[in-house]
Amino acid sequence: MVYFSGFSLKDDMSFFDKYLKKSDYNVAGFSYGAIKAFEYALSCSERVDSLQLFSPAFFQTKPQAFKRAQVMAYKRDKTTYLSHFIKGCFEPNELKKTLHVSTKESELEELLHYEWDVEKLQKIVQSGVAIEVYLGSEDKIIDATAAKEFFLPFATTYLINGANHFLQTE
Repeated sequence: MVYFSGFSLKDDMSFFDKYLKKSDYNVAGFSYGAIKAFEYALSCSERVDSLQLFSPAFFQTKPQAFKRAQVMAYKRDKTTYLSHFIKGCFEPNELKKTLHVSTKESELEELLHYEWDVEKLQKIVQSGVAIEVYLGSEDKIIDATAAKEFFLPFATTYLINGANHFLQTE
């Protein structure tokens, strides 16, 4: 299995243990890592049977002003921004320990401005890859309802009742 972590995170795979398909032919990613997993599966010359997207970074319905404000807050105080971001990922539940990596403004820009492309999704589905999308109904980071509607024609889509961005319900 190939797995891609979320923005500013490392070793976050354990949060998704109960959903992960631990197959050599599975590609998975969380949030920003879902973008990376998607692009990897799209361009991979190796066999891929399934693609699991956990709370994929889905900001294409957000206004440009929101995206600019996120980048400005990051530039102003990266440490505070990341602290608030991780806290928001766990809301409305208790904050859990996460491991972090250094981040770049360009990564935040990429995740905020990434456009999920219908033609690319169709290409992956037509190649025989089964896509699964997991979303939390209480996600404070992305618009889970809009993401569900967008991915539904291409993927088996799960909206987990009471779950946050990390798909935690407790």
